[in-house]
Amino acid sequence: MGGGFDQEFTDEGVSGGIMAADRPGFAAMLKSVRTGDTLHVYAVDRLGRDAIDVQATVRRLLDAGVTVDVHGIGPIGRGVGELILAVLAQVAEMERRRIAERTEAGRKAARRALQETGRTHRGKESLGRPFAKDAAEVRRWRQERGASIKGTAEHFGLSLATVKRYCALPGE
Repeated sequence: MGGGFDQEFTDEGVSGGIMAADRPGFAAMLKSVRTGDTLHVYAVDRLGRDAIDVQATVRRLLDAGVTVDVHGIGPIGRGVGELILAVLAQVAEMERRRIAERTEAGRKAARRALQETGRTHRGKESLGRPFAKDAAEVRRWRQERGASIKGTAEHFGLSLATVKRYCALPGE
């Protein structure tokens, strides 16, 4: 990823809402670091779920004799460095909240427009992922033939998960 490091740890596909120490890659990194090591992170928000988690994580690393180097900021030291980090963590947390609020506002607008016009505020026919095939047709075909999920998926060129989802939908 970043290159030039002795070890790299990642937590791809892990929610940022999980405490840093509870993420598999981050937990492995915490077990691996030793006094004198330098931990390079791309952004402050990678150090924890929220401002308190970031501060606790950095304090834990500093207490263990690990230098924390944040891309674009540099090494974080005791005192003023921790204070700057605390402010940046608060800003990152505030931004996450604002993103969540904007996302929810968009969902509400889409639901409202869908009820009023039959289309979302962006012109889509439904919320979420569009249907790959007509769900009622897939259910009907499967029922008429007594077909398995796998056989239905193969017939329509769908994934097993899609057929399961379609067949779990209430009848129309």
